[in-house]
Amino acid sequence: MPIIEIKVKPNARQSLLSQAEDGSWVASLKSPPVDGKANEELIGLVAERFGCAKSAVRIRSGAGSRRKRVEVEG
Repeated sequence: MPIIEIKVKPNARQSLLSQAEDGSWVASLKSPPVDGKANEELIGLVAERFGCAKSAVRIRSGAGSRRKRVEVEG
């Protein structure tokens, strides 16, 4: 169960999850950080990127922060 650290940028023009050269992850999200919408979109992007179900992705810490630790099962 790898845990990855992701820096989130809400209110972007397009949704995108990319890995920087230093190995860190950056997520640009269309959704605003309101009512958990950005977190839901992030879970969907991570699941799509790693080829797993949304239920296999969990935000372990940082749900209210721009820096999040996300666990991916499988």
